[in-house]
Amino acid sequence: MPQSRLTSLRFTTEPGYRVTVQIPEQSAEKIVTEVLTVDALKYGDYDSVAFKTALGTQQFRSLGSGRNAPTSAIVTVPCVEVSFFISDTKDTVKRIVEAIYAAHPYEEPVIFVETCLRTLHVRGLDEDNPIKFWNSPPSDWVPEEHQ
Repeated sequence: MPQSRLTSLRFTTEPGYRVTVQIPEQSAEKIVTEVLTVDALKYGDYDSVAFKTALGTQQFRSLGSGRNAPTSAIVTVPCVEVSFFISDTKDTVKRIVEAIYAAHPYEEPVIFVETCLRTLHVRGLDEDNPIKFWNSPPSDWVPEEHQ
């Protein structure tokens, strides 16, 4: 959807890239740490914004044409997906993907780079909305500094 077709007084949009990486769970934090050396992962008034899925299963079978010997059966590995937004700067995306390759334990990591639009709130709206966490009793997920 072209950005010009998505307009609102409630939010703005920004084009960029969604990067998703499949990775063994124990290596996920290393990937995020390496990405943060290239980009602050800023999202509106916040930085270091990334998402990690619950544990799932990745599968593959080595064909033997790379570094690893062929496997006769499909191998399964417990993995998570880490995803984040990068502003529309191809050089930054290239450097981030290079950082992921350098930090990922696989020979051929599964990395998806998709063009997308992100939404950003318009400051000042919803200040008195009773649904917002700052107008409600603190939930477990609310940082102590925001309670």
